[in-house]
Formats: sequence, structure tokens, C-alpha cells
Amino acid sequence: MREAPLKGIRAVEFGSAVAGPMATRMLGMLGVEVIKVESMSSPDQCRFFDILYQLNADGESSTMYNYVNMNKKNVTINIRDPKGAQLAKELMGTADVVLESMSPGVMTRLGLGYEEIKKIKHDIIYVSSSACGQTGPEGRYKGYAPNFAALAGVDHMTGYDDALPSSFAASIDVKSAMTCTFAILTALVHHKETGEGQFIDVSSTASISSLIGDVLLDSIITGENPMRKGNRSDAMAPHNCYRCSGEDKWVSIAVGNDQEWQSLCKAMQKDELTADPRFSDNWNRLKNQDELDRIIGEWTLSRENDQIMHMLQERGVAATVTSSSESLFNDPHINVLGLFEQIDHHTIGKTWVIRHPWKLSETPPEPNRAAPKLGEHNDDIFGQSLGLDQEKIAQLKEEKVLF
Repeated sequence: MREAPLKGIRAVEFGSAVAGPMATRMLGMLGVEVIKVESMSSPDQCRFFDILYQLNADGESSTMYNYVNMNKKNVTINIRDPKGAQLAKELMGTADVVLESMSPGVMTRLGLGYEEIKKIKHDIIYVSSSACGQTGPEGRYKGYAPNFAALAGVDHMTGYDDALPSSFAASIDVKSAMTCTFAILTALVHHKETGEGQFIDVSSTASISSLIGDVLLDSIITGENPMRKGNRSDAMAPHNCYRCSGEDKWVSIAVGNDQEWQSLCKAMQKDELTADPRFSDNWNRLKNQDELDRIIGEWTLSRENDQIMHMLQERGVAATVTSSSESLFNDPHINVLGLFEQIDHHTIGKTWVIRHPWKLSETPPEPNRAAPKLGEHNDDIFGQSLGLDQEKIAQLKEEKVLF
């Protein structure tokens, strides 16, 4: 097996919560040396709540923090102290990539913005990840995942037609982080070819809006405002989630053409539906979805969802169970893919983590280190990278610069 694909690249991160730090977590899984900068006075807020958003008092045993910050090192610098800001600047000068996810303008006011760092590292790739970007009327707005989703247009279009808009949480942060990682990888390729660095402005709101481009274009072209329609599609019918036997058991069925529709009818032993003018083709099925869903729902209600999935998949019909977290964790197929893995954590012992889904045959991403303790690598980083002796490091700790 070869070394990790991005081994030898260093990233310094000034981030909290999920959207920014998740991007460097992905880089760390690919071999980047990620140094996360926090401080005792301003630690990453993820340290204090768990995966289920339960409060976690000690700051060192959060599974949420571990999930987002695996494969990273950690130093503590009080960047609001001039000495700390200077130390952070020197550390950034050793990096290939810098990522910050503070409110727009904070790093610049501290003398740690892109233009300042570019003076000491001309080819730096500097990433600013924020709610709405660094410019524009909303550039100073603060936000978390629910705000990104709402402002981006996702909430309004998601949910049932007779219900309120939906609200999203951390999954939105991860989607923003994915776009951020993609931009960083692109900049690294550009740097390899030209030797040039660049500034990357990542708006979490714009990242999410870009993922619903078809809906935005539909509105621009037709002049209509697409509304919530539950699990239905404007292009395919049937296309819904149907209740099955058992408590809170569901199956998702989507039919893309007449051949799949005929196969579904055969599986339901309702061949007569293929000749029914209400369902004779996709256009008519779209017009009669209420009756169509009633018929299919009556059939699924007396059957187990996994039975339906296997039966329809064997006939070439797209159907899947609606997985709960528990069923997904125990799913034999997911376990073959190796999505979940246990690693040792310094505080909570053996703990489950989620690997990345990429399957690289020669350089697979590995979750080889749990999230770090606050300031765990101060001595190593400042001693080896910046050449400070132990006496100087001890002095900076005493002065609460390394704090």
C-alpha cells in the first residue's frame, strides 16, 4: 500500500463547529497534516455537545468533536494577544493551506487575513468559510446549518405540501464542507502546476443553493415558485415512500418508465393496472398520483419493507427500505463497505467513527487517530516547526499566549 495521497501537505485550521473543520477532516483522512488552532478561552464549541446534541461538560469526550476532528493535531494560541497573533502568523507561514471559519473580518482585524499571510508565504492557499461569504449585503451575517438551509432555499422546498418548511441541521454543514474540500483540492492541483496560491471564499449558503440548481432554474424559466410536494417527483410516478407492516417501517419506490411500471404491477399481482387509462403512461400516472399512491400503499401495508425491496429489485424496480440509524449501523451491506470503524480515544476508549465513502484501491483514506486533546501538540509543533526551546514554550504558556 502506498502512502496517503496528500502526505507532505500541511493545513492550519482556525475553525469551530462543523462546516469549516469538516473540510480539513476530509483532508486529514487523505494524508494532510492538519493542525487545529484553538484556545482555552475560545475552544471549538463542538467539544461541549455530543452527536445527539447532548451537553458534554469536560470538553474532551465529545463524540461529535471526535467525528469532526479525527486525524488532526491541536495547539492552543490566544490569537487576540499580539504575541499569540505573531505566533499564529509564523505557524501559518509553515502551511500549504490555511482555513478559517470565523465571522468575516475577524482574522483580518487580528492581522491574520489573506493579504497579511501572503506577505510571508506568497503561495499560500487561504480559505475563508462563512455563512454567506466575505462580500455582499449579507457578508457579515452569522449562521449555523439551519440558517444556511433556510437562506439557501432548501427548507422552503422540502416537506409536505400541507405542512411547514422542513429544517436541517449538521448534514447541511457537511455538504458545505464537501464543496470547500473540492475547492481546496482544485487549488492544490493549480499550485502543483503553477506554484501559485490563492484565496478561496466559501459561502455555506451559496454552497447549498448550488446543489438545488435545477429547482432554481425551473423557477427562472417558468416564472413559478416550486413548492413542497413531499416525496413526489414532477418527472416520475409512482415516486413515494410507503408504509409497510411493523412499527414505523417504510419502503421507497420510484418508477422511471413504463417497463418498470409493468414490472411493479406484476409484482403486486395487479396486471390490470397496466391497461388502466389513468396509469397507462407516465404522464397519466403523474396526473393521478393520489389514487396511484393509495393502491400501492394498500399493497405495501401488509408486507415487510425488506421483503418488498428484494422482490422489486429482482424485477428491476428501484425500491429500498427507509433505513433508521440503528438498521443502517447493522446493515450487512454497509458493513461490507466498511463505513463504520472503531478507534481508540484518549478519554472515552473504543469508539465508533464514520469513514469516508471513497474507496481508493492504492491509497485508501484511514481514520488513524482520534481527535486531539486541547493543546496536545503544543510542544511538538512549536518546538519542531517553529524552533522554540522548552524554556520559551514554558514562558509562553505562563504568559497565557499558548493558552
